[in-house]
Amino acid sequence: MAGIGPLTQDWEPVVIRKKPPNAATKKDEKVVNAARRAGAEIESVKKSNAGANKAASSSTTLNTRKLDEETENLAHERVPTELKKAIMHARMEKKLTQSQLARMINEKPQIIQEYESGKAIPNQQIIGKLERALGAKLRGKK
Repeated sequence: MAGIGPLTQDWEPVVIRKKPPNAATKKDEKVVNAARRAGAEIESVKKSNAGANKAASSSTTLNTRKLDEETENLAHERVPTELKKAIMHARMEKKLTQSQLARMINEKPQIIQEYESGKAIPNQQIIGKLERALGAKLRGKK
């Protein structure tokens, strides 16, 4: 151990303290009783809706009333009758089945079925693919 300076020790005191009391322990019944015995001032506040979930239920009644008064009928747009007839007619002229047409445009046969039955929600990309595959104009003026 030659070349190393003299060994010294650090004799400063180390103080370990407990955590300060948090809000939950300040409200503990034992702490409140001890503070009363010591003569400290204690403030107690009674909450009006404590233990009851009244605030949540009162706001929902306003929303349910608005929903009940709402008369607007919301529904998805469906394929127009002219479009479904035009698709069927063009497909029949080309002598294609629904599955053959679906394969041509890289879609499922179910989609062609939905368009021809009028249940599908119109998608301009699919209608464009159908126009190219069938060689017929399906949307707009003829």
